[in-house]
Amino acid sequence: MSDATDAPTRRIVVGYTANDSGADALALATRLARASEALLDVVMVLPSEAHNSIVPTDTGYERYLKEQSREWLAEASESLDDDDLDVAQLLHIRYAESFAEGLIAAAHEFGAALIVVGAARGGLLGRSRIGSVANELLHSSDVPVALAPVGSRDVHVAQGVTRVTAAIGTRPGADALLDASVRFAVAAHAPLRLVSLVSIDLPAGIDEGLAALTSTVHADEVLLAARRELPGYLDATATVATGATVEEAVQGLDWHDGEVVLVGSSRLATPRHLFLGSTAAKMLRELPVPMIVVPRTTTP
Repeated sequence: MSDATDAPTRRIVVGYTANDSGADALALATRLARASEALLDVVMVLPSEAHNSIVPTDTGYERYLKEQSREWLAEASESLDDDDLDVAQLLHIRYAESFAEGLIAAAHEFGAALIVVGAARGGLLGRSRIGSVANELLHSSDVPVALAPVGSRDVHVAQGVTRVTAAIGTRPGADALLDASVRFAVAAHAPLRLVSLVSIDLPAGIDEGLAALTSTVHADEVLLAARRELPGYLDATATVATGATVEEAVQGLDWHDGEVVLVGSSRLATPRHLFLGSTAAKMLRELPVPMIVVPRTTTP
């Protein structure tokens, strides 16, 4: 386990549980940490001790739960102790009213740039299914949240991040998403693909030719704006997502192994907080790669 004094400035919090979902989250978080040279904070959240003021304390059970959690964290640490991975890590046990609350508090405590959680059980291989923890995070966190699809534990960590895709629309929050995508691509040493969602954002019934022209112009404008912020060595491309539905648009795009997608929060989100919108939720059901949801930083 690495000494905190040697830790990189960038930190990633992963919510760990001793099951397949926790293994998927840990694998994705490790891959992201390795790619961006970040410190990985592995966090297990236990029920808040505040409950003890209402429910009589069973000290034996509490002791067992804490010892068991330490064993699970030790096992997680062993899986990361590989010279080939080269990922700095710290292990933590925290108490909170909910798992999501504990992860958000930990992210604030450590100044983390990202929270990573696994998909709910029962999801399709390679897809993310939102469980109660992810749902709470995606509607309350002020820190970006990454969702690890089912089977992420089978993706080799050394693969890193092969491409960063940002799904850019025209609604409030697009600028914040673009900025976050550029920063993440630079940190991960990965090429950036900007996907224009204008054709999906446009009102239903609009002329198809006009929609296609609007989308192409938007893609060009987004790429031009991004290039003003990009370091010269970062490769960036732009494309248009087309389809009668969000699902069709996602299916029509090519996806790399090791790719990561960034999306913005819904316009209903309060500033600097997450709220998973309908477009992102539909994308999530079809995406074969991890999704990171970025909070809005502008007022409505």
